[in-house]
Amino acid sequence: MYQISCTKAVDGATVDTWKSPQLTVHPSVNSKLKRFLDIVGSLVGLLILSILFVPIAIAIRIDSPGSIFFTQERYGLYGGSFRIRKFRSMVSNAEKLKSLVHNEADGLIFKNKNDFRVTRIGRFLRSTSLDELPQFWNVLVGEMSLVGTRPPTKDEVSQYNQRHWQRLNVKPGLTGEWQVNGRSQIKDFEQIVDLDLQYQKKWYPMYDLLLIVKTFFMIVGRVGAF
Repeated sequence: MYQISCTKAVDGATVDTWKSPQLTVHPSVNSKLKRFLDIVGSLVGLLILSILFVPIAIAIRIDSPGSIFFTQERYGLYGGSFRIRKFRSMVSNAEKLKSLVHNEADGLIFKNKNDFRVTRIGRFLRSTSLDELPQFWNVLVGEMSLVGTRPPTKDEVSQYNQRHWQRLNVKPGLTGEWQVNGRSQIKDFEQIVDLDLQYQKKWYPMYDLLLIVKTFFMIVGRVGAF
């Protein structure tokens, strides 16, 4: 089991990192064009968030008592920790009820298509990816990218082997190969890792733009999300 053991500077911020195998510096990490796309895209996303925030917040509170946001620690580039915020799509005590939900996925992910903890408005937010809007802030400050890997949780990272760690050679993203190749329909963690490593091999600056366009059509068609 890996343990948090030191601090490290990532994009100017000092974060806790895990003991991990030697990680390779991927070209995307230092790409100025990728960072430019992230800044522009996140500003557009935050503008959309500012427009939709009030109606979404009201809908969440009417549908289910509790906070507007769901906050969680995630792990990104080289195992650096950061906090994400999403619009809350589950009941407020969802974590306490997790043991009552059957995990339909294989490996280090948790998925259930008919998870009873998901609220009515939450299902809509998930299917349209509106619950992800607050994460544009993580992109703007450099903790995430528009395109990358799915950011894992602490309990997932603690069980990573050397192959799994390779997916953290790039920043976590709002979208990625997993998003345009099935989204929530992908229930095998090893397949997600395959897609993440495929992204690293295929990557070139404009490839991110291609995946963003594909993601847009996936979201509009509500393909593969639940």
